[in-house]
Amino acid sequence: MLFLDKETRERLWTRVTQALEDYAEEVEKGRVTPQLEPGRIRDLLEPFDFSKPHDPLAAVDFIVEGLHEYQTHTPHPRYYGLFNPAPTTMGVAADSLVAGFNPQLAAWSHSPFAIEMERHLVASFAERFGYRPEQAEGTFATGGAEANHTAVLTALTRAFPEYLRHGVKSLRAQPVLYISSEGHDSLAKAARMCGLGTEAVREIAVDSSLRMSTDLLRQQIQEDLEEGFAPFLIVATAGTTGAGTIDPLPELVEIAAGEGIWLHVDAAWGGAAVLVPELGAALEGIEQSDSITFDAHKWLSVPMGAGLYLTRHPQILERTFKVAADYMPKEAADLDVTDPYAVTMQWSRRFIGLKVFLSLAVAGWQGYEEAIRHQTAMGNELRQELGSHGWRVVNETPLPVVCFVDRTRPNGDSPEFLDQISRTIVDAGEAWISTARLGAHGTALRACITNFRTGSEDIAALVSALNRARSSLPSPTTSDS
Repeated sequence: MLFLDKETRERLWTRVTQALEDYAEEVEKGRVTPQLEPGRIRDLLEPFDFSKPHDPLAAVDFIVEGLHEYQTHTPHPRYYGLFNPAPTTMGVAADSLVAGFNPQLAAWSHSPFAIEMERHLVASFAERFGYRPEQAEGTFATGGAEANHTAVLTALTRAFPEYLRHGVKSLRAQPVLYISSEGHDSLAKAARMCGLGTEAVREIAVDSSLRMSTDLLRQQIQEDLEEGFAPFLIVATAGTTGAGTIDPLPELVEIAAGEGIWLHVDAAWGGAAVLVPELGAALEGIEQSDSITFDAHKWLSVPMGAGLYLTRHPQILERTFKVAADYMPKEAADLDVTDPYAVTMQWSRRFIGLKVFLSLAVAGWQGYEEAIRHQTAMGNELRQELGSHGWRVVNETPLPVVCFVDRTRPNGDSPEFLDQISRTIVDAGEAWISTARLGAHGTALRACITNFRTGSEDIAALVSALNRARSSLPSPTTSDS
């Protein structure tokens, strides 16, 4: 039963392919969000006690129906959410091939084609970000959280070589790192997993544009030095999750260089701006960073998950991760190659890079430039439509993340009122939007153009849904923002 007969396999592949094609064609015709019915879902799963085998095609049909009914459909053009894209066709094909061939990317000799393809992609992306491709190194990761964790580890390795053998207890002072109050919480997790603790993370307040305050950063670094702490890492964010803002990279480069601190740029989503000339200027200075996080499963629209860690420091990954493992294959020991297990926190690993390679090979840099430019235009169109219908945009960013409040009523920025608007739209299945807390800006509704299939008709539908939701609710009485 683990390897089905040829006739059954052919019928199965046909059924799976048809399900994928139907979904690609029909996803925009249905609800964006599911009914939240945990009891019913558990009842549907109850018959699967695995005491007897099920028909393969019937099992696939069960899964397809369940995913249709009970999933927030991130490939829907009216999903305005958290950087989850509609997947590229070639990305879907790539993941299917990877599942079938099942290459194991730990030792170079076991998967030389796959590993060299990922090495080629690392050099290509490094060059787009302004690193010297012959000098840059990197590794594919499950996502931005793993890439950010890698950044903390490499920065620790550079600053405290003794950390690798003796751990945190051996360090001369408590290491501390810096990130804006709008930065990603994966850095707090990374601090925990590295043994530093979350108190080692210094959150720097943001300015009126929600960018890290460089004056406050300088002040905090000096205070930490005077108190005996050891600053080792500054994390700049290029496209915050909440408002899409980009920290002042040139100034942060200057501060990091002056203090001898590793500068990492978390560009998990916003990094794709470097592919578009008119957006790339917003990331000026990223080429002088020590390392970069970039997620291809965000703005490059490949299937989840495909993170990338890049650095301009040769050998730092090997210094950080290499261990002796006598049981690993040695067929390539005399070749000028690197085993991936020696330069990443992962060991056995899926061939992540293929969906990136095939998507990029078919679309080219130009195809992605056009797709990103289109999404940016849709973000600008949404801002204009909101302004024409009594909404006020409260964030400043060249990226297509739009945060807004109601200006037609007193206290139209009340968190409770905005949450009710969001819930009304999501519960109806018309779209997926959310609210975000933006520091001193308070709470705002948030919509991100994260789908290359989103068009003007989808923008109009969202604004119409917002207007209806606003009209259906009583006026807010207080503002808690």
